[in-house]
Amino acid sequence: MQKPYIVAIDGPAGAGKSTLAKRLAKALNIAYNDTGAMYRACALYAIESGISPKVDSEELRKLLKTAEIDFRTVSEEQKIFLNGADVSLKIREPHISTGASDISAIPYVRDLLVTMQRNMATGKSVLMDGRDIGTNVFPNADVKIYLTAAVEERAKRRFEELREKGDSSTYETVLAEMISRDENDKNRAYAPLKQAEDAELIDTTNLNLEESFDALYQYTLKKLQTK
Repeated sequence: MQKPYIVAIDGPAGAGKSTLAKRLAKALNIAYNDTGAMYRACALYAIESGISPKVDSEELRKLLKTAEIDFRTVSEEQKIFLNGADVSLKIREPHISTGASDISAIPYVRDLLVTMQRNMATGKSVLMDGRDIGTNVFPNADVKIYLTAAVEERAKRRFEELREKGDSSTYETVLAEMISRDENDKNRAYAPLKQAEDAELIDTTNLNLEESFDALYQYTLKKLQTK
């Protein structure tokens, strides 16, 4: 029996991490944790409580200490729960995306969630995706992948996704927000988004969904065979 292992997938917004990571975890038959959803849940909690997600305040720290975040499978689909409530749809609203970017830059919040994430992986194989999984959360992960695509392509994908959901945002707005998010993620002082030195770079700009998944799957299997 293979010992527990960690698969870490990092990359910028709109690179397809969540979609591909869910599918890869299912193919590997291991647990999947969307760490970006955890930051979104914290931002949602702060905003709905009338507390700024931009400032490392005593109010924010006190609030987040009461946050119970967990993932559950409902009808074969992973959902994220905050204090017992399913917030899977709420956390995907555009203003929560901005709040997640703000709150994720606060070292206290990152340390709090990193502890949660490491606890979630105790004693079992798990795939996690986010911004700093291979560099900060699990620097010794068995498999590290940096998934990216040109920002214009990522914005196009996100725009089409939002349009299917009835969102009226323009492509130009989505692109501007994505460029801003990239800057915030890459330039924050604590645990910025960057490719780990030993991570495999997979660029999906010119790949469709099946080709992208195959690239991740084949690389992961290759790495695990050497363990």
